Amino acid sequence: MTEPFLLLVANAGDSSISAFRLADGSLERLSVTEGLEGCSTFAVDSSRNLVYAAVKPRREGESAGIVTLELDRAKGTLTPRSRLDLPDGGMNYLALSRDGGCLLGASYGGGYGISCAVEDGVVGEEISRIAFPNLHSVLPSADGRFAYFVSLGADLVAQYALTADLRLEPLHPATVAAPEGSGPRHLVINAAQDAVYVLTEFSCEVLHFGRDTDSGVLELVGAADAFDPSRGLRHSRIGADPRAEHLIWGADLHFGAGERHLWASERTESTVAAVAVARDGAVSAPVGFTETEPQPRGFDLSADGAHLVVAGERSTTVSLYTVDDDQLELVQRAETGVGANWVRFV
Repeated sequence: MTEPFLLLVANAGDSSISAFRLADGSLERLSVTEGLEGCSTFAVDSSRNLVYAAVKPRREGESAGIVTLELDRAKGTLTPRSRLDLPDGGMNYLALSRDGGCLLGASYGGGYGISCAVEDGVVGEEISRIAFPNLHSVLPSADGRFAYFVSLGADLVAQYALTADLRLEPLHPATVAAPEGSGPRHLVINAAQDAVYVLTEFSCEVLHFGRDTDSGVLELVGAADAFDPSRGLRHSRIGADPRAEHLIWGADLHFGAGERHLWASERTESTVAAVAVARDGAVSAPVGFTETEPQPRGFDLSADGAHLVVAGERSTTVSLYTVDDDQLELVQRAETGVGANWVRFV
């Protein structure tokens, strides 16, 4: 008997979040929480069993928002507790810092990022706001002293100190450039906190930034492709239709067990692959690719790194794989909902 894991999957097309239990190598769907309009990102405070979900307006004249949900781990149900309205546009990425006391958000359509205090699950009004075109993601450092916002539209990572009162103060320099036209999208920070990796959407590269752990400042030091070179994909651009033009369409990025690999998804050819990470943090291109759910926007790995679950935007199922180094073996497909795009083990 293996220790069970709980998995949440956002289904934007169904405005729902599905909850699964992973035990003994298989997924069991426990429940589906509906009424979360267009939900495509959420952050989880596991210690308090709270989920912060970004939602779109339900009807004309309403605002997007962030809904706090209470998680019942036994049943997988999510019960609404509070809501923060976002009249300037919904969030594409949410991340928690300061032991759940700070919520960071990035808005792609609104072109802004925020920091908010959280008290007893209630997200307060924004304390600080920053602005860049097409902000796609944000993550704090492990110690909560810094925050990094990725701007797809400006090809950069904006870097900030996160003050004691949760204000965002620009570092020096305030931004670090990604390759022109690459479209930086999602990022991860390694356990040692001395490296940040960013997956680009238009070139599907994993960018390796060295990080000064004292100052928080980033420096681009290397990169590796994460798309299948045999598929004939071409470099994409903002506003293009990747499927119609057969263009590169990078999506999600996560560390594997021991941080020996960075798993990345590419949506046009629906692949997932492992970018090797050397001891010095350098990255190198995958040697193999796994075809998976159609248009795999989101995926995640279990805490032990033994399983990987992928959701596809053009599918109603998620795929469960076992992980062996840089290889995946399909174990199961399980129904989730329409437009599945965000996956998190909690």
